[in-house]
Amino acid sequence: MAPPAAKAVAGPRRGPKPAGPARLDLLPAAADLQAAIADWQTWLRDEKRASAHTLLAYRRDLNHFLTFLAGHLGKAASLKDLSGLAAADFRAWLAARAGQGLERSSTARALSSLRGFFRWLTKRGLAENAALAGLRTPKPAKSVPKALTAAEAGEVIDSVAELSEEDWVGKRDCAVLLLLYGCGLRIGEALGLTRGEAPKPGQEFLVVTGKGNKQRMVPLLPLVSEAISDYLAACPYGGDAEAPLFYGKRGGALGARQVQQRMRALRGLLGLPESATPHALRHSFATHLLAGGGDLRTIQELLGHASLSTTQRYTEVDVASLLEVYDRAHPRARTPARSR
Repeated sequence: MAPPAAKAVAGPRRGPKPAGPARLDLLPAAADLQAAIADWQTWLRDEKRASAHTLLAYRRDLNHFLTFLAGHLGKAASLKDLSGLAAADFRAWLAARAGQGLERSSTARALSSLRGFFRWLTKRGLAENAALAGLRTPKPAKSVPKALTAAEAGEVIDSVAELSEEDWVGKRDCAVLLLLYGCGLRIGEALGLTRGEAPKPGQEFLVVTGKGNKQRMVPLLPLVSEAISDYLAACPYGGDAEAPLFYGKRGGALGARQVQQRMRALRGLLGLPESATPHALRHSFATHLLAGGGDLRTIQELLGHASLSTTQRYTEVDVASLLEVYDRAHPRARTPARSR
């Protein structure tokens, strides 16, 4: 048998492999900046309670900026370099992102990440740069949440059990989707529930832990509680109070990908559009509440939105229904014939 070295040189020479994505643990930065970034991430995790997903997103945004800066400056940037950057340098980075075809929403988020890092550096006296504050944030294209109609949402809930050969799996999927549509939970919030957090018979509210570990209370429809009870009675897997509420077929915690696959199958079965995703059920929860006369502040609390402006997107979803609610509910909108 030929030794490993001989194998390594045998065969025709090939061109260099295409460069893969930059490793996030090898940021192109000088040692002092590397240390500052590590401290910043620790602060985000421990003080701000940022999730692992958020930390990775911030680090990815910073990696893109520092990679650009290394080419722009001709060297790995240091803390001193960051303090010396002019507005033109930041604009060059924004132009580079635009030239790469990156979405404006992505660039707006990256700029927000960068500003957050620079604010942290300033508070700790490590670097300061006023030029960044003067940059205008790119306005992302206005998007309106795509909700299902009430009839479509009902079909989804009624039909999901048909996709599973095992009875308990169908009941599980029905319970999960009802949490999204009946309570407005994010998919991660629903799948993050533990056995101990499962609603008890007659329970009227569910405590949900959302983004930033913030808790909120959402009303529990009897239909949702019953669906969860039916699933628990049929589920072959048990566990203590800290065990996951929802299990996959093999006994591990149910993942978001499996729920997304269920919705993909339902789109084919029911002829629904591509926008019919698990998150669309949460959009539908908010849209249907608003169309039924719910006020924005209440819906904001139910959804766990930090800002009312996020909730206000739903006002554009069903203008016709809102006008109907206004005409029915507002005293000045009533005609003399209807005002009795």
